[in-house]
Amino acid sequence: MTPPVFRFAPSPNGHLHLGHAFSALLNFDRARETGGRLLLRIEDIDATRCRPEFEAAIYEDLAWLGLDWEIPVRRQSEHLADYRAALDKLSALGLVYPAFESRAEIAKLVSAREADGPWPRDPDGAPLYPGNAKSRPADERAQLIASGAPYALRLDMAAACRRVAGLAWNELGEEVGGERGIVPARPEAWGDVILARKETPTSYHLSVVVDDALQGVSEIVRGQDLFHATAVHRLLQVLLGLPEPAYRHHRLICDGERRKLSKSSRSTGLRALRAAGITPAGIRQLVGLG
Repeated sequence: MTPPVFRFAPSPNGHLHLGHAFSALLNFDRARETGGRLLLRIEDIDATRCRPEFEAAIYEDLAWLGLDWEIPVRRQSEHLADYRAALDKLSALGLVYPAFESRAEIAKLVSAREADGPWPRDPDGAPLYPGNAKSRPADERAQLIASGAPYALRLDMAAACRRVAGLAWNELGEEVGGERGIVPARPEAWGDVILARKETPTSYHLSVVVDDALQGVSEIVRGQDLFHATAVHRLLQVLLGLPEPAYRHHRLICDGERRKLSKSSRSTGLRALRAAGITPAGIRQLVGLG
């Protein structure tokens, strides 16, 4: 039997905190318990925020925790052609279109729409795309792109959903609203998500499903904050003909005000805790694994 494959996939845009430690340790423990493999992936597609010193710190912090992983480490910035190929496949299906509104213009459109009532939001609370770029004539799109105008490539969610029926995923976690087993996926709740931008031929949603497939990841262990995003990932997996992994979403480590930790949380940063004398065993106790 093929051993299960797990992955921990941080972004090098800041130092790791207790929440990252919890997720990394869960993946490490699952790999040991099942005789599986643990991969480390560096999700560094955001060239403006990701830095080499943060990547080096990730390796240092994880090694200090006692984790080991397979070499080589996959760095997303070295595999942009893989994401471009997936995007081309979706484009060939007629499921991708360019939208040229800036963030400020989208905010104005949402404000105008809300004059008639609340505008729908995605599960993270962000407003759904309110523009009409799908109806823009092809020659006009081509002229704008040729002029150098910035744009985002969006998934035509309605058209994509018409291609897929009975979408669901296998949830192994036990701490996400009591949902376990086969969970119906509702990607339409996210609207026309961004798949890429002019300057970057991918997005989180696109790159994560491509990477997981290429790396043979069989069980995805990640935070509860990504539970609903799984619907988009399952949709993309089906559209691209990629294998379906199982999912295990875990509880989040929160601060004293019940807010999800951020990389600016100095009091919960692994480097600060290590400097204060906390041991790797102490980190396990702090996240409830001791």
